[in-house]
Amino acid sequence: TVIRAAILIQNWYRFTMARLEMRRRYSLSIFQSIEYADEQDQLQLSNFFTFMLDHCTHPDSVSHIFTSPSVSQVVDEGLCLTEFEKKIDVPDSYYGPRLSFPLTVDDANALLHAFRNDQLLHARYVLQLLCETRRVLKKMPNITYLSTSYSKEITVCGDLHGNLDDLLLIFYKNGLPSEQNPYVFNGDFVDRGKNSMEILILLFAFLLIYPNDLHLNRGNHEDYVMNLRYGFTKEVSKKYKDHGKQILCLLRDVFSWLPLATIIDSKVLILHGGISDTTDLDFLNALERNKLKSLMRPPKSVSDRQDQVKERVPTTKPSKHTAKQNILDILWSDPRSQKGCIPNKRRGGGCYFGPDVTAKLFERYNLKMLIRSHEFKPEGYEISHDGKVITIFSASNYYEEGSNRGAYIKLNPELIPRFVQYQVSKYTRRQRLQERVGTIESSALKTLREKIYAHRSELTSGFAQYDVNGTGRISVNDWAAVMESVLQLGLPWRMLRPQLAQMNPDGEVDFMSCFYDLKIGQPIKEVQPALVETLCRYRKDLEIIFNVIDKDHSGLISLEEFSQMWKLFTSHLGIDVCDESIDKLVLSIDYNKDGHIDFNEFLEAFHVVHRLEKKAN
Repeated sequence: TVIRAAILIQNWYRFTMARLEMRRRYSLSIFQSIEYADEQDQLQLSNFFTFMLDHCTHPDSVSHIFTSPSVSQVVDEGLCLTEFEKKIDVPDSYYGPRLSFPLTVDDANALLHAFRNDQLLHARYVLQLLCETRRVLKKMPNITYLSTSYSKEITVCGDLHGNLDDLLLIFYKNGLPSEQNPYVFNGDFVDRGKNSMEILILLFAFLLIYPNDLHLNRGNHEDYVMNLRYGFTKEVSKKYKDHGKQILCLLRDVFSWLPLATIIDSKVLILHGGISDTTDLDFLNALERNKLKSLMRPPKSVSDRQDQVKERVPTTKPSKHTAKQNILDILWSDPRSQKGCIPNKRRGGGCYFGPDVTAKLFERYNLKMLIRSHEFKPEGYEISHDGKVITIFSASNYYEEGSNRGAYIKLNPELIPRFVQYQVSKYTRRQRLQERVGTIESSALKTLREKIYAHRSELTSGFAQYDVNGTGRISVNDWAAVMESVLQLGLPWRMLRPQLAQMNPDGEVDFMSCFYDLKIGQPIKEVQPALVETLCRYRKDLEIIFNVIDKDHSGLISLEEFSQMWKLFTSHLGIDVCDESIDKLVLSIDYNKDGHIDFNEFLEAFHVVHRLEKKAN
């Protein structure tokens, strides 16, 4: 009897744990699928920017958008430190760190102490730090070559995405950067998290103190157009209201000077995304990396735009287009288990590369290992391609508190990787496993429901094709087929159905129940539902477009600019919305009738509202 009871308890425990793991996995799949769909939208924006330049009534009025300010426009490089000292006063009331250049370890420790206590570094010191960082980066090659013979181990870190607590924990566990403790940070320092600026300041400070021992690779988020979508631009503008524009201009330049890759002992290649079947390290080492401020920018000339349709073929002389494609590949690509190299349609840029592509590159350059980041991993790392490719991801709690561990790699002179995992835990330690999974699942489903509701018209139309008798009910298979056809997220819809839609006793899905607990907030009741849904769906894209047009970062654009960009955007995407509707809406939002609107406030009004949450509040 005791043995039978033990077996029953064991089976119940295994069943419960299996269900929890299934819920955790599908929740993470939801997060990742929506993240990649969002990145796909972001890359497609570059096509719109090209369309905009070709079709704008006054091209000169928007061409400035994609023209990077020259170094002299930002600040004279030779006078960088003294100019900011003269022009920007630091008041006596400021109690944060006061930096003096060249920086010392004491300065870095002062910054660490300040950021642990939620202090801001004064704008004068930020600008001086960025100028000095740019000066040092400009001297560095596109590919940095390191050797383990000068130290016992080299630490490699992956994406941090503005999570300062992760960086502080890495430094606590692994020690601060020094001549005896070198680091490689593999891109994506910024965006998504709330402390991207603090992470950059710390990394740049240690770079200036130990330029031979702290190394930075560029990630796909070290890109000013990406920053408009994923939060870093807003963070800088909010924290540094008076000098945000100068800081952002300098950062645009600094990001373009970040090295593209690192090679350790001529055997280990470290780059942010991955490789393609046309990746040429000699080519990458020869191109002018600082010419590409953003991979999201359209080509400047018609001939450059025509080049985009040509096949990728590495040449001995790097052209701007082939340079862009090669950098896009190394910053955006992901490995896969199948052979070959195919376009990465899930992200919308880069490629999926197989083990044969890895083997070919290794043979050509006599490499042993590829360390890359760029991709969320629940355990903080993953090994693929028979141990030849390692993904390292250092942002713990990336999607939600408790969603994943972070990790970093220690490489010894034998080039044997040792993985160190961690998880910043503010609340999750007090929660049981079931509570942690429930929090992750709830957040994932909320995000998915918002995505579903933003495509309500298309989904309803798709469901109606299977509901020939107008009953409002269709089979589970048909429901799942429509969900995937419209949303294209690659999710297990049949498994998710109980969380998203109701089923009647006959086993049919009440397809309109997908939308019961949601509605789209809107500032004006008279707005057409189709227009509201369109604004909701493309809210992020429109926010980027309007932020790009907003030269002075005031948050205001003229009604004429708003109307012109909207018409170009809907024309490019083939969206059928009445121009008169948007004109009426825009006029009604111009509250003080000065010919300008606060577009961030305007777009924020068009978001999905969860009815149950609203009642709870």
